[in-house]
Amino acid sequence: MSLNIEDVHKVARLARLAMTEQEAQAAHIQLANIFGLIADMQAVDTKGITPMSHAQDVSQRLREDVVTETNQRELFQSIASQVEAGLYLVPQVIE
Repeated sequence: MSLNIEDVHKVARLARLAMTEQEAQAAHIQLANIFGLIADMQAVDTKGITPMSHAQDVSQRLREDVVTETNQRELFQSIASQVEAGLYLVPQVIE
């Protein structure tokens, strides 16, 4: 992609950035370098390469799925204001 200084000024105006001519020139150089890097990466032949979800071959360490808390349902429901058939009864909020 070809980028000129007018494009930098237009993007700065759209982003509502006040840029001096010197800042625009510096941004132009930086953006040209970024677009050059993107062009270099797009030029690489990636046919036959499987996409990766992560740059490194890592996996999530998982803990064992074991019960660590005792069942306190009866205790919690004993202090609730209204319970019926094991369910908490609450006032209707939406009609």
